This record gives sequence, structure tokens and C-alpha cells, in this order.
Amino acid sequence: MEIAMKSHIGCVRQVNEDYFACIVDLNGRVLAIVADGMGGHQAGDIASRLAVERIVKELRNLEGDLDSDDERERLMNAILLANEEVYNYAQAHPECNGMGTTVVATLLGSNRGITAHIGDSRLYHYSAGKLQLKTDDHSLVHELMRSGQITQEEASVHPQRNVLMRALGTEPDVRIDLGQFFWEQGDVVLLCSDGLSNKVHTTVMEKWLQQPLSLQEQVDGMVQHALDSGGEDNITLVAVRNMAKPIDVSQREG
Repeated sequence: MEIAMKSHIGCVRQVNEDYFACIVDLNGRVLAIVADGMGGHQAGDIASRLAVERIVKELRNLEGDLDSDDERERLMNAILLANEEVYNYAQAHPECNGMGTTVVATLLGSNRGITAHIGDSRLYHYSAGKLQLKTDDHSLVHELMRSGQITQEEASVHPQRNVLMRALGTEPDVRIDLGQFFWEQGDVVLLCSDGLSNKVHTTVMEKWLQQPLSLQEQVDGMVQHALDSGGEDNITLVAVRNMAKPIDVSQREG
């Protein structure tokens, strides 16, 4: 697999509260995570770092023979343990009261991906020249849009568009959305914080991914587009391209 990553503090913020990781060779899998922290007194960067590090710790020793249900359970449990760690840290450190983080994560094998997320960080799947959003934002504007109270255009400029309905670490118990998708050679998975998705439309992402460039150049271009569009928030993007070689059927046995 080809992997590219970039995180930028943006043009306004004093601290980068995003944190990310991409771990390869988990018995043939790749683990990718993006977390966007929130909270005063720099608590957001603590929350995102604690969450990502705990998820990575829990999944480093995955067995090779797990099926999709097992992978889904392991990923969910890792995120639930991360929620417990962030919440307990905030309880023990009053200056971090109310801190939390979004999390979007995926376990990628050669032909499928298991996803888990909470908050408004997103996962996109690019296949056959089209980009598809695979996660639903847990935000106030998304709920208003889903219920028909506002349009997508109104959501993009809504004064409360950053209000989250769910986040990791803010409560002792949390609900995680889980999913699965299948991907093929040449497909790309993007994980990003809202600092990117709020500034770079899906049509722009598609145009970058259609360019004859390296994956890192494509990622750099999308992050720069977010910066050029204002860059008011931290910006993080992790991309993984499926480079698995197709099976030559003529040489298969049996």
C-alpha cells in the first residue's frame, strides 16, 4: 500500500489539536487514524494524542486469521478503551475538564476496510474516479440537515456548524459508529479532520486524486487548498492507496 500523511496547524490556531497515525504490517493490515481534539488550556491536543496512542497500543498485536466481525470488535473495543482513558485523564486533571476528541479509524486489508468513528472527522473512499463519504458527521448541523430543517448549503455556513453531538472522552460511555467497505487495486482511502473537509469540496478532492501525481503530492495539494481557502482550523489528512497486485487466475492451482 502507498501511504501519505500531512498535518498543518493552519493559519489561525496557536496549537495543533489534531493527531494521527498510520501503522503498517499488522499481519497484512494497515491501521489509519485521525483525531481532532477539543478543550481549553491545550487539553484538545492531549485528548487526541491519548486516544490515538491507546488505539494503536490495543491493535499492534492483531492476529492474522481474524474475520471481519473479529476485526470490527477489536477496533470498537480499542476505541472504547481510548474513551475511558481520555475521560479518566480529564477527571484527574481539572484543568482539562470537558476535553474530548473526534476519532475516525480504519483497519485496511487487501480487499476490505473496517471503519469506526465518532465526531465529525471523516473517511472517504475513492474508486473508479469517484469519491464517496463513508461516515456520517455527529454534528448539530448534520442532524438539522438530515431532518430537513436546513439545506447542505445552509449547513456549510451555519453559525453552529462546529457543535458536536458526540465525541470521545466527554462521557464515561460512548456510542461508536462502525462500518465496512470493499476496495480494489488503485482505490484510495482518505481520513481527515474537519479543517480539511470544511474547506476542500469532494469535487476538488476528486480532481487532485485524478492527477498523475504521487499520493503525497496529492495530499500536499489538498492541504494547501484548505490553507489557501482560509485555514482557520488545524488540517490533517491521511491517505492510503491499495497497491495490491491482482491475482493471475491462469496460474492459480485447483
